[in-house]
Amino acid sequence: MKRFITFEGIEGCGKTTQIRLAETWFRERGIAVLATAEPGGTTLGRKIREILLNRGSFAIGAEAELLLFAAARAQHVREIIFPALEAGRWVLCDRFSDATLAYQGFGRGLDIGFIRTLNAFSSLTLTPERTFLFDLPVETGLARAEKRAAGIRPEAAEDRFEREEKAFHLRIQEGYRSLAASEPERYRIIEGGADVETVRREVCRHLTALLEKSPSGGK
Repeated sequence: MKRFITFEGIEGCGKTTQIRLAETWFRERGIAVLATAEPGGTTLGRKIREILLNRGSFAIGAEAELLLFAAARAQHVREIIFPALEAGRWVLCDRFSDATLAYQGFGRGLDIGFIRTLNAFSSLTLTPERTFLFDLPVETGLARAEKRAAGIRPEAAEDRFEREEKAFHLRIQEGYRSLAASEPERYRIIEGGADVETVRREVCRHLTALLEKSPSGGK
């Protein structure tokens, strides 16, 4: 068992809140855990995150965007994720390679086959043991994201993707749903439109089932 769990979904789906709650759930049980995010997790990843997510005065082409995400992932896996897994920790990651397929493949229209090859290369073939997909209407997610960004200085807001047209986000949502349908044994679809506590209980139910399959209860 790889002990690697990813949290995926469209903008405003609530995955970042739920990954923090899941980290607490593990720690309360005395289980070693690391929560991290993409792009990010490393010094290089955080620099790339700033370029990719913040508003800027320059355009980023779809191909350049794809390669920047891949570069951040390559450093993240080698520097942070693999060492944590080798040390026996559970790793919770806010977005991973599925996000690249959904956003740059389905959303931007880049070649899915090439993205899969690039994902395998940049992740050193690492795949999650379990992926939680937080699904909710695009309108609800974007409204949440807009509310979250309110009050943040425009140059500091990580909202470059939220500012895309609605059709872009609909393509991403359908992409995620397609990926989940193709790997039902890995994905667990969570109703992201429910309140935080209801979603947390559902996530924890799946985490409990996963730990029961793990030797020594995941410790």
